[in-house]
Amino acid sequence: MDSHVEWNGSKTLTCTDKNGLKMDLGWGGEGISPVIATLHSCGACSLIDVVDGLKNRELTYASVDLDLERSDTNPKVFTKIKMIYRVGGIDLPEKLVTRLVEHSHAKYCTISNMLKHTAEITWELIVE
Repeated sequence: MDSHVEWNGSKTLTCTDKNGLKMDLGWGGEGISPVIATLHSCGACSLIDVVDGLKNRELTYASVDLDLERSDTNPKVFTKIKMIYRVGGIDLPEKLVTRLVEHSHAKYCTISNMLKHTAEITWELIVE
């Protein structure tokens, strides 16, 4: 078993992976929804690629903000995702960071590569 999802009553769920690590989800305002967790996962997956790619640099800050648009009809798939990366550090070459973001979306980030089949994913980069 790679994942176990258990309803806790009301509108909450506990997700447990094969190593026993847990994540709580919910709906109707009782916790992070699975949809938003997917959006968070897209940002986290790609940001990991950027941070990992800068492991030999003096990185002081890295974040990504995401805006989401969804279809109005069911299934309400993601149709647009805009990502704004902010990366700070000492002497970070903007071309390198740009290339890392491009490579993340082209082949490394599993989540964005799944989502790009229904969503137009755009991004911008701010190197501070």
